[in-house]
Amino acid sequence: MEHKGRTFDVLGQLGSLRRYARSLVRNADEAEDLVHDALVKAYERKSTFRRGADLRTWLLSILHNAHVDRLRQTRSRNRRHEAAASELEPVLPASQDHAIRLRQVREAFFNLPEEQREALHLVAIEDLSYHEAASALGIPVGTLMSRISRARASLRNFEDTAPQTSHLRLIEGGGNENK
Repeated sequence: MEHKGRTFDVLGQLGSLRRYARSLVRNADEAEDLVHDALVKAYERKSTFRRGADLRTWLLSILHNAHVDRLRQTRSRNRRHEAAASELEPVLPASQDHAIRLRQVREAFFNLPEEQREALHLVAIEDLSYHEAASALGIPVGTLMSRISRARASLRNFEDTAPQTSHLRLIEGGGNENK
């Protein structure tokens, strides 16, 4: 993306980087740290960026690699955080059914295996082509397509099996005693 003659305008890519980082780490503060680390690496490796190449794909690839590096370095810390997060319940119940449903879909997305979540996020949310997403993840296009297919199948299965939640419940004496 060129802006006033500059081909290395990373500020225009911050939204994509933040969304992708949030999808990877599930925590806004950690996502910002990951984006920061990726931007530092990008500026350090600025000389390796080929003029005319897709800056967005290049930056998403650096962000992905920074995430993989962080996972390797902090695996035990992440397990403790995930265990603590899984025990937390929302303080206030959602006041509308669609808010509950959105939370369920979000949880289903985050319960996908990481490889599937990464692939689906880049294609469905960041609107990258299969080729661009595969390049950002450093995998063949066929592998990307397989991961996306499995992710979509898993989410369709979730849709088919998810209970329709309602915060209303019939309590005795509701006039349906003859059923």
